[in-house]
This record gives sequence, structure tokens and C-alpha cells, in this order.
Amino acid sequence: MKRLISSIIAVAMAAGCFTACSVNNVAAKTHDNIKIVTTIFPEYDWVMNVLGNNPANADVTLLLDNGVDLHSFQPTADDILKVSTCDLFVYVGGESDEWVDDVLKEAENKDMIVINLMDVLGDSVKEEEVVEGMEEEHEHHHDEIEYDEHVWLSLRNASVLVGSISDAMQKIDAGNAELYKANAASYIEKLKALDDEYKAATEAASCKSLLFGDRFPFRYMVDDYGLDYYAAFVGCSAESEASFETITFLSKKVDELSLPAVLTIEGKNHRIAETIVENTKTKDQAILTLDSMQSTTMNDIKNGTTYISVMESNLAVLKEALK
Repeated sequence: MKRLISSIIAVAMAAGCFTACSVNNVAAKTHDNIKIVTTIFPEYDWVMNVLGNNPANADVTLLLDNGVDLHSFQPTADDILKVSTCDLFVYVGGESDEWVDDVLKEAENKDMIVINLMDVLGDSVKEEEVVEGMEEEHEHHHDEIEYDEHVWLSLRNASVLVGSISDAMQKIDAGNAELYKANAASYIEKLKALDDEYKAATEAASCKSLLFGDRFPFRYMVDDYGLDYYAAFVGCSAESEASFETITFLSKKVDELSLPAVLTIEGKNHRIAETIVENTKTKDQAILTLDSMQSTTMNDIKNGTTYISVMESNLAVLKEALK
């Protein structure tokens, strides 16, 4: 993988040099638009909310724009060139983003501001955990600490990260700093209001446990509201087949806790959740989906999908799963 990325970087840098040599100096100087590159949808949406009406006409790129999962994304030469020349680069910073380090070392714009979400959150970042009944990853080494990358699924984390994006934009475009600051403050208020709704709903719920027949990327969310969870796999797992023991454990746990639903993440394959339900006593649990925003596309965005709209939909699902 490292060798592949190095080859792509070499191609991208060569293409960048050719392009730069193909335009005259006057043309180069007239292209002063702020360029922002984000890896995943939540980052993109947060940037757009901070920009508001985009007074600087910033060019904002979403790299994972066609539904490719963060964990399987491989940048193209064009992606690398965009990162190398941008003014602000926002990425998650977990194991799935290992390609970024090499790209940044070769970056053309040495004044680029880089926001690593996990670095911004610091001690708030959580280690991945294997809870009772969960499949252990076959490739996981027990002496390695792996951190949960899905930091965007906490509204409280989102507030911190939006503030960081706002600070960066104020530095890049000082002339519009007050606008970016005001936009961020207004958006953070919306995040906090939704966080209050989550808190009220989970406190009022008679059930305090969730069970996933799928990967589990919602660790930050459940920890925010004091919920327990059971799942087939950790959030970053590449496994797709659950063992008989895992299915049996989760089915019995549904019966033991009288859970009304088995949850999945977005996607068409809900076979594990269906098998869990088939092995419960009543076999009548609903199969519900919480959206982890790992497959959101530019078409979804054009059709009105926002970070807040997804989190509002997730809250409705959460209420049904906890009743």
C-alpha cells in the first residue's frame, strides 16, 4: 500500500509540475480562490456551514464523494494533487488515513493549514474496544492500540471540530473572519440544541441498550448519553461473517433485554441482523438503520442531506430502538 501511494504521489507531483509550467505567471496570479479539501462528508458539511454564503468564493472538495467507505478509500493522482495545493485540508487522522502523511510531506503548498480531527480532539479520542459477544478481528494484534476513527458521530465532538475549522478560516481569510466566527457560533448552537434532544430522549428511554447486527461505529454517540451496546464487530472491522457463537449470543441478549429492535448501519446487506432476529424467541424485532455517514455522496448533498439532517434522522431511529 505504501509503495502504491508513493507511486501515485510521484505521478501527481509530475502532473502538477507540468500544469504549472504550462500557464504563464499572469494566469497563475489571477487564480487566488481559497481551496479547501475535505475527506469525508461531515467535514465538508461543517466547512460549508462555516463559509455560509462563501464571500471568498472558496473552492471546496469532498474526496469521498461517491459512497466509497473511509476504510477502503485509495486516493487518485488527482486527489493527491488537490491536497498538495490546497489552503486548508481537513481529514480524520486515523489508521484509514495513513496515506495522508506521505502526501503532506510532498505538499506543494507549504503554508497549508491542516486539521486532523483526532489530533484536535486529543484525549477525547477513544480506543477501540471489543465488548462481550463481539467478533475479534482476525488481523488485530493484541499489543497494538487502535483508536476509534468515527469521531464525527458525536454532536459534542462536532462542536469542537467546527470551532477548529472556523479558526482556520479566520486565519486564511482574515477579511471575512467575523463572518466565519458568527457562522460557526450559530451552527454550534444548532448542534448543542440537537445534543439536548438526544440527552432528553435517552434519559427518558426505558431501555438503555442498543444491539447491532453489524459493525459498530457509534461508540462516541453511546458514550455521550450513557448507553450500553452489543455488536457483531468493531466499527473499523473488515469482517463480514459472524460466527455461530456471535449470532447465538446476540440473539439471546435481545431476548434477555427484551429489545424491540436490532440495528444496522447504512447499506443493503442486513443478513446478520436478520439472522439474529430469526434466532430470538419472538422473531418480531424491527431491523432499524443508524446512518454513520460513511456512504454519503455528492448526489445526497445536492438532494438536501446535511450532517444535522442525518443526526436528526438517527435520533428518530434511536427513540424507536430504546422504547
